[in-house]
Amino acid sequence: MLCSRVAAPLVLLAGAVLSIAACCAQQATADPVHVDKATLRSYAGRYRSQDEPDIILSFFEDGDHLYVESARSPRFDLTAQSSDTFTAGGGSVHYRFEKDAAGKVTGVRRIADEQESFDPRIDGRPEPNHFRPYDREEVMIPMRDGVRLHAIILRPKDTQAPLPFLMQRTPYGVDWAASDSINAENTELAQSGYIFVMEDIRGRYGSQGTFVMMRPIVDHHDPHAVDESTDTYDTVAWLLKHVSRNNGRVGVLGISYPGFLAAEAGIDPHPAVKAISPQAPMTDVWIGDDFFHNGAFRQSYGYDYVLGMESSKQATFGWLNEDAYDYFLHAGSFAQAGKISGSSDLPTWKAFLDHPSYDEFWRSRAVQYHLNSVTVPTLEVGGWWDQEDMWGPQEQYAVLEPHNQPGDPMHRVFLALGPWRHGGWSQTTRHLGALDFGAPVGDEYRAQIEAPFFAYYLKDQPGFDVKNTAAFQTGSDRWMRYDQWPPKNVKERDLYLQADGSLGFSMPADTKAFVAYTSDPADPVPYRRRPIEATYAPAGSGWYTWLVQDQRFLNGRKDVASWTTAPLDHDLTITGDVVADLTASTSGTDSDWVVKLIDEYPDDPSLGKMSGYELMIVDEIFRGRYREGYAHPEAIPANQPEEYTFSLHGADHVFLKGHRVMVQVQSSWFPLYDRNPQTFVPNIMEAQPADFKPAGQRIYAGSHIELPVAPQP
Repeated sequence: MLCSRVAAPLVLLAGAVLSIAACCAQQATADPVHVDKATLRSYAGRYRSQDEPDIILSFFEDGDHLYVESARSPRFDLTAQSSDTFTAGGGSVHYRFEKDAAGKVTGVRRIADEQESFDPRIDGRPEPNHFRPYDREEVMIPMRDGVRLHAIILRPKDTQAPLPFLMQRTPYGVDWAASDSINAENTELAQSGYIFVMEDIRGRYGSQGTFVMMRPIVDHHDPHAVDESTDTYDTVAWLLKHVSRNNGRVGVLGISYPGFLAAEAGIDPHPAVKAISPQAPMTDVWIGDDFFHNGAFRQSYGYDYVLGMESSKQATFGWLNEDAYDYFLHAGSFAQAGKISGSSDLPTWKAFLDHPSYDEFWRSRAVQYHLNSVTVPTLEVGGWWDQEDMWGPQEQYAVLEPHNQPGDPMHRVFLALGPWRHGGWSQTTRHLGALDFGAPVGDEYRAQIEAPFFAYYLKDQPGFDVKNTAAFQTGSDRWMRYDQWPPKNVKERDLYLQADGSLGFSMPADTKAFVAYTSDPADPVPYRRRPIEATYAPAGSGWYTWLVQDQRFLNGRKDVASWTTAPLDHDLTITGDVVADLTASTSGTDSDWVVKLIDEYPDDPSLGKMSGYELMIVDEIFRGRYREGYAHPEAIPANQPEEYTFSLHGADHVFLKGHRVMVQVQSSWFPLYDRNPQTFVPNIMEAQPADFKPAGQRIYAGSHIELPVAPQP
């Protein structure tokens, strides 16, 4: 639920992420050294980031000091430590300029977080960032029940023309919002010019009231009832009345939890709300988003996130100081982990324990049941490898799309999907983990889709040309445009799991044959490489990119079953929803089933670090007790084949010629998902040590993956 647009603003300087506060902090090092102007002038120029070639750092000489900025970072003064070495961020980042034998500056070596990179010099002509100046105002906005919400209003200094509002509501604090930070975080939108409104929701940071995680949606016929939708309505009404020189239009956007809040702005909206963009929105945290997936509890994430959100009025993340795998294995169950923490009375932790199945508590918080029409133009945004809320935008689009009114631009829903982790579209990068997409896809999205969307609906400016869906197709690494998602021309083909470990499009002759493995809760399959840091560990965490980690780290485990095709003799493109249809049995009375569709790269040294790489394309878990319905868990008959059908979610991917398609099945994904004891108990979160037992698992031939195969070009 946390990403760069909802936390304190972050600034990327040659791959080093610095908070604005840190960059402005006093140096913790020795007194600065005087460097003569001629030397400083020799360092001035543009330098290309070695890690991210689309980031250009500009160093300027100004009198007797040096400063640095980029297109998406404000000016930071540098402190000289020697004639060629300077620091920023309170000494946390070092820049050392290097010269060749002739004394010509060739580049700057950046050292941060014990990592080092060399950024070559392009030329001696530094380029300013063209940030637009904004005035800042702090206000308290009254709601219909008398509670007042804290907000920051930013207005461009350089125009008196009426402008639309662009609002983000958040539980993560808004004190960071200022002229530099809005330009750094929302560069394209800030340069276009809006009246930005950043608001703390109820019970968070500077706002009054009580915070409720994913506050339930109330009956809006009751004039006294409040939820996030009514708070948005009241905020808009106040802004229109009290903020001068506005054009009467409001847009709302947000990522993750603020994405959920943006979606709520479209439920019985204020008439002035003319465009919303729920980006990676929390939609249903039991079925497919943050806290559960198909009934399987996301233990380590639910632990870390709730502890960080509900321990105080301000978000504080990064609690565990040991390998989360060991911590949760030793705790035994989530209930016991809560007791060990000393914080077991947190409201949402109690909700996990009291509502392990899908009941009215979770349903009342789910957004999809309230999306009965496209009330305002809506741009849904998601990432293929979003580790937190990948399901939400695809589900919201799927629910809204049947209500699309193509002939009426004011009642349209659009979808943008790309190769991003959670919130990754807000960054300037062409990478995700080991993957290189060849271009800064997030920059392309913001400049070509997001900014034109809001400019069209809030300012009547032309340029928004998405008809329905824009998807970045991985493998081919190019943007595709579709009239709907999934496209009409795809054909479902079943890829069968054969008893000999192969994959093929032909139905096996013997569907009673099987592949077997033993799942032992005492030795669960880790979901990513160990050690597993806290979700938002301050020193860094593999959480952000675990969905693209090379799955070869599981090689040698006997509890991960694999099937592969022969090397493909032509490209295979899948575009749409991928579905797993397993026929499986367990010797226990409960079981989890994890299915992963993987692109296996060829063993080819020319591919560098991608040689032999096993890249998950789509994946999902299903808790077997819910095979007959999410509200009523039932024991699984031991040693009896049962069918499990569940979505692995959407993809737009090309398995290139020479690659192999791989499918893996396992019965644990720990500690992200809590261990299934494999003995049916009423509440897995309260399972006792004696309940956890090894089980023999069988995956029967005839099990298959439903692939949405696109025609070859």
